[in-house]
Amino acid sequence: MSWYKRLEKGIQTPTALKKETPDGLWHKCDNCKNIMPTRDYILNAYTCLHCNQHDKIGSAEFFSILFDDNQFTELDPNLSSGDPLKFVDTKPYPKRVVDTQAKSQMKDALRSAYGKMNGIGLVVACMDFAFIGGSMGSVVGEKIARAIDKALELKYPMLIISRSGGARMMEAGFSLMQMAKTSARLALLAEARLPYISLMTNPTTGGVSASYAMLGDFNIAEPNALIGFAGPRVIRETIGKDLPKGFQTSEYLLEHGFLDFIVDRKDLKDKLTALLSMLLHG
Repeated sequence: MSWYKRLEKGIQTPTALKKETPDGLWHKCDNCKNIMPTRDYILNAYTCLHCNQHDKIGSAEFFSILFDDNQFTELDPNLSSGDPLKFVDTKPYPKRVVDTQAKSQMKDALRSAYGKMNGIGLVVACMDFAFIGGSMGSVVGEKIARAIDKALELKYPMLIISRSGGARMMEAGFSLMQMAKTSARLALLAEARLPYISLMTNPTTGGVSASYAMLGDFNIAEPNALIGFAGPRVIRETIGKDLPKGFQTSEYLLEHGFLDFIVDRKDLKDKLTALLSMLLHG
C-alpha cells in the first residue's frame, strides 16, 4: 500500500506544512446531523438546508436579516439592571448581571433599534435568550416602552421578536409589572393606528407570552416554536395527564386560532414587507 511505502521511504509531510480546515467553515445541524457550508447556512437565514430546522438566534442575527444592508440605529444600548430587591441565590444578582454581560456582550435580554426594511421604516425590539434565559426584567420592559415611544415619534410600525423563559425571578414584582407597562404602551400604538406585529420564536413562555407577545395586531411565529405560559412538563405534572401531540407548538396554536400565520425565517423580511405595505397603504 502506498501509505506504508511512504513511511518506509521516510516520505512524510512535515506537520508544519499540513493544511487543516479552518474553524467555522462548516455547520452541523443539531436536528438532522447533516453538514453544510457555514456561508450557505447564514445565507439561508440560520436554517438547515436539509431539514429546515430553525436554529435559535439573537438580536444581531435578526437585525441583519431584517434591516436593509444591516443599517440601523440602536436605542438605549447602555441600559442595565439595578438590584432593587438585593436578591441573592447562588450569587448576588448584580454579580450575575455583570458576569452575563461579559459572557454575552449584551447589557440585557433585549435590544431595540429602528431603520428601514425594504424601504419601510420599522422599529424592532428583539429578545436575546443568551442573557439569563431571555428573562423579562425592568430593563426589558423599559426598552420596549421606549421603543414604542420612538415608533410613535417616527410614526413607524412596531415589531417585537420574543424568545424568553418568562419574567425574571430576581426582580420579582418589578418584572411582573412590565407585563402591565408594556401592554399599556402598546395601547398607545393602537390609538395612533400604527401596526404592531408580534413574532414568537422558540421558546416564548411565561409572562412574555401572557403579555406583549400575544397582543399583536398580527401574532405570527416561526415553525415548530414552543409557545405557551407554563412548559409542557409543568402542565403534565400538574394535571396528571399526557398532553396532545404537538401541544404548544406554533403549528398547534395556528390550528387552534391563536396565531395568524407561521413564517419561515427565510421569507420573514418579504412577508413582513408585504403585510406592512397592505396595512400602511391599503
